[in-house]
Amino acid sequence: MGTTHPNPLVGSIIVYKDEIIGEGWHKKAGEPHAEVIAINSVKDKSLLFKATIYVSLEPCSHFGKTPPCCDLIIANNIPNVVIGTMDPFAKVAGTGIKKLIEAGKNVIVGILEDECNELNKRFFTFHNKKRPYIILKWAKSLDGFIAPLTKVKKEPVWITNDYSRQLVHKWRSEEQAILVGTNTIIDDNPSLTTRDWTGNNPIRIVLDQNNKISKENHIFDNQAKTILLSRTEIDYSKKIGVQIADYLFNNNIQSVIIEGGRQTLQTFIDESIWDEARIFKGKKPFIEGIRAPLIKCKNVKQQQILEDELLIFFNHD
Repeated sequence: MGTTHPNPLVGSIIVYKDEIIGEGWHKKAGEPHAEVIAINSVKDKSLLFKATIYVSLEPCSHFGKTPPCCDLIIANNIPNVVIGTMDPFAKVAGTGIKKLIEAGKNVIVGILEDECNELNKRFFTFHNKKRPYIILKWAKSLDGFIAPLTKVKKEPVWITNDYSRQLVHKWRSEEQAILVGTNTIIDDNPSLTTRDWTGNNPIRIVLDQNNKISKENHIFDNQAKTILLSRTEIDYSKKIGVQIADYLFNNNIQSVIIEGGRQTLQTFIDESIWDEARIFKGKKPFIEGIRAPLIKCKNVKQQQILEDELLIFFNHD
């Protein structure tokens, strides 16, 4: 997670007489694909002539940074190919399957299809909806506030426990970008990095309509790329969520986690430009403060992280 974009997440195994003889997964863009690693891992290549290769996504049929995986499967005379789901990417989109069938392979498509689609929901959203996969995240106090009215220091006021905060840093490492509004930077001066988790820092996207943000803030350190969206990039008099989604798509950003504040989050909710909302509820009350965003969605999962409650809403069509 978080290392393959713009490529999808793909895994592959090769089976002979109900025994796995090879396996591989795509680790990073530009490196060998899952099928290549799986085929190369087979010690006795003579078994490939009677084997079945399973792959979670349709094998590619075009030259990118690596050669087509279809050609490798065909060249190794693997007779059976089981594919989890089709690839929506325009340069593949069924051509890989067609190429394999035309080469005389026994091809089966749609095995564990829902699970394979879930695995690549970011990649699929990007290519099918022409926008990034959008995750909203916030924490609210026991009495429903996202932040206190006043603060002594320019730093976050923690609502959740250490484990919940570490989980958020894990989530950041899995997404290509993180987005916040002007007030979050001015009020909290966050780093927006994965310092509590081993992983890549996301690209930092900040809404800065009136160029208020000082270059002294943490987001301008060298830990990650930072993009400010001013009036030059976004027309703030129109639907902001749609414009941001378009901007991120045009800059090849497949996924983004939006961490607030309230106005920014509510904008995406009101425009229904979101896919998941991950909401923590802590045990500490604020008595007064800034109200958490309002969201209406029945598709929800709940879990506990010690005393914290985590609700994950899904904005499925």
